[in-house]
Amino acid sequence: MTQSEIVVAVVAYLIVLAQGIFLFIDAKKRDRLAWVWGIVGLIQAPIPLVCYYFFVIRPDRKKRGIKQ
Repeated sequence: MTQSEIVVAVVAYLIVLAQGIFLFIDAKKRDRLAWVWGIVGLIQAPIPLVCYYFFVIRPDRKKRGIKQ
């Protein structure tokens, strides 16, 4: 691997790791299958964030009556 490929791989790893941590912490705060969302967040980016928004955050905001 060249140096640029290593840098890209490390950056991609850090993005996916940060996404997984965010999804785990936020899902735990909302009582919504934290382990599942954390693991799904470690698989790829950014699709899990988009799905999390539509399946967890949006319904939670509607339930609480918070406008966007």
